Amino acid sequence: MKYLRLIPIAILAITFISPKNAEAQIDNDNITETILRKQITEGARVIMTGVPVLLIAPDSRAGSMGDVGAASTPDGNSIHWNAAKLAFAENQTGLTFTYTPWLRDLVGDISLMYLAGYYKLDDRSALGGSLTYFSLGGINFFSEEGQDMGNFKPNEFALDLAYTMKLSDYFSASVTGRYIRSDLTQGQNVGTTATKAANSAATDIGLYYQRDIDQASEYAIGMQISNLGAKISYSDNMEKSFLPANLRLGGRYTMDFDQFNKLSMMLDINKLLVPTPAVYDSVGDIVAGMNPNVGILQGAIQSFYDAPNGFKEEMQEIMLSAGLEYTYNKFLYLRGGYFYESDKKGGRQYATFGGGFKYNVMSLDIAYLVPTVANNHPLKNTLRLSLTFDLSPTKK
Repeated sequence: MKYLRLIPIAILAITFISPKNAEAQIDNDNITETILRKQITEGARVIMTGVPVLLIAPDSRAGSMGDVGAASTPDGNSIHWNAAKLAFAENQTGLTFTYTPWLRDLVGDISLMYLAGYYKLDDRSALGGSLTYFSLGGINFFSEEGQDMGNFKPNEFALDLAYTMKLSDYFSASVTGRYIRSDLTQGQNVGTTATKAANSAATDIGLYYQRDIDQASEYAIGMQISNLGAKISYSDNMEKSFLPANLRLGGRYTMDFDQFNKLSMMLDINKLLVPTPAVYDSVGDIVAGMNPNVGILQGAIQSFYDAPNGFKEEMQEIMLSAGLEYTYNKFLYLRGGYFYESDKKGGRQYATFGGGFKYNVMSLDIAYLVPTVANNHPLKNTLRLSLTFDLSPTKK
């Protein structure tokens, strides 16, 4: 949108000093004001961050329920959604692995792999860890002279370690440390700019409350602030980017129809804790919104009230996830969900389906994504496969 700043400059360059041209100047000013006003009220301002892979649902279970997970029942993938849930895990130890071919309708060799696990230290506390690895496949680099510099494999990964503890019989809290490395250029120059792998560290804070309503039903509420950490850059000469800091709030209601049949209903609300892009005039002054070049904590706070179009746009920045999970005899699982993001903020809108089964200590889950906005959507045909092991008996 910043290229629109050139429009008023071009208009002024052909304006001459005369009464007639003065009237034209007024008209041109009105045109410029109209363009800026349209940018403010109708502009699509997608919030851009570094390492967006940190927001991708890494597992099949949540991926088949519309990317919902703040208050879903605990499992080995909880460290991504809300690590505080691990204190309520039924098993002492769990391990899970997920493989996701990503954007396969565009590129054939991009994939996301996720390995996660936890161990309950006692009935009130647990440790969890995970590794996220994102491969962008093979890319050929060329010099400015067209010389082939070889084939490289850009990649990103994040390594997590979490600790969670019950603060009461119904309430738990967690803290997660995360190391992030993004190597997209593998030391190659971009034009005349020398690049390097980007490194950062971040923190997650989670809260979880779970309680029975009666013998046949239960509810839970969860919250997690994730990826709150240092900005990231691929060059000493490039502007640093925010990490995808995110606030997730969610709830769950579970009811047992009988000893074999169970249904859970879940809803998550997400909001990026990153400044909204401002609207600038022809000389680079902000005419709507706020300066996005601020510190991490200031950016997180400012993200609630800095949208150029005010409260309406702030509401457009909220993403919704809804999911259902049906369980039969703790053996068969059927799941479905929907994810919604405003057209002004990226337009990701898709339904998800999936299921799984559990045999002894092993579970196999699958998820499938169906976009609802366009037939040629890049996320079309996204498939996830997860393999989970419960390495210790279920607690009595």
